[in-house]
Amino acid sequence: MVTGGRRALRRRGMRLVAVAVAALLLAGCQPGPPEPVPTPGPTAEPRPVGSSQPLAVAFSPLRGTPTDPAAPRHPSLAAKIDNHEDARPQIALNRTDLVFEELVEGGLTRYLAVWHSDLPPTIGPVRSIRPMDPDIASPLGGVIAYSGGQDQFVAMMMATPLVNVVFDLDETGLYSRADERPGPHDVILDAAETMARNAALAPPPVQFDYGTADPLAAPELAAAPTSRIALVFSEARAPTWDWDAGSSSWLRSQEGVADVEEGGARVRATNVVTLEVGIDWRYGEVPKTVLIGSGEAWVSVAGRTAHGTWTKDAAAAPITLAADDGSPLRLAPGNTWIELVPAGGSASFTP
Repeated sequence: MVTGGRRALRRRGMRLVAVAVAALLLAGCQPGPPEPVPTPGPTAEPRPVGSSQPLAVAFSPLRGTPTDPAAPRHPSLAAKIDNHEDARPQIALNRTDLVFEELVEGGLTRYLAVWHSDLPPTIGPVRSIRPMDPDIASPLGGVIAYSGGQDQFVAMMMATPLVNVVFDLDETGLYSRADERPGPHDVILDAAETMARNAALAPPPVQFDYGTADPLAAPELAAAPTSRIALVFSEARAPTWDWDAGSSSWLRSQEGVADVEEGGARVRATNVVTLEVGIDWRYGEVPKTVLIGSGEAWVSVAGRTAHGTWTKDAAAAPITLAADDGSPLRLAPGNTWIELVPAGGSASFTP
């Protein structure tokens, strides 16, 4: 079972009260001295301020950050990213909007990483698909990139609405192998060209609710101060996140070593969402994370952690995060890592 650490969050005892977030309305022009214009909440669509205002505000659907409403609408790019020791450092993890970490065979983990707000020229190393990936990627639409996989898993992904870009089937030069990396941890995708070829696809819908930069600060929410998140997926994988107030972000380590991306920058996240998940072993040695259903959730933002539940009703439905009283748990605008920790593992949150 997922358990709390030293002075950690209780599994069931916490009673969280949702932050009451007033609807943010765009102000029109009024006579007399100008009044401040409140910022609207994030949506998947640009929100014009109206004919009487010269400005418009839009939000990134996968980060909740302001964006240029005049920018072209474009799809997201999801990719299966290797997390074997020989695959590190990975390319452009800090430019992701979302990263899902999942258990795979041998007790290792892999990522399903999603880029939309900030598309890098290349990503990788790209690896093969797993049976839970269709449930993770389906709500996003757009493009999914992977190197291949068991025929049954590839067929499952091909059955989703996403455009599949598969290394094993690539005849157009979207993929290459990096000479400086050992195989099979060397498959690199030309992300810019991939998205240029698929620019007509729809943008992704909003996946999470966003609030302020410190959305768990209200006393009634009773979020616990957190300096470290310690997760155990298996004997082989135990990532940690440390809160860094200077950068207002969580800094990632793996197996006790600082985790960095290519170029040397520390891997970081604005939000860390930890979900307790079941594992389906119907595929033999390949574990399938069970995402259709519900379970416990912890949302860690701005050096605090709040407890609640997660729910996902169908493969095409997004994950919903709720406080213990059923009201929404909100994230801060920025990138998010979603840690899919098996029920046999653990998660602790240290003050």
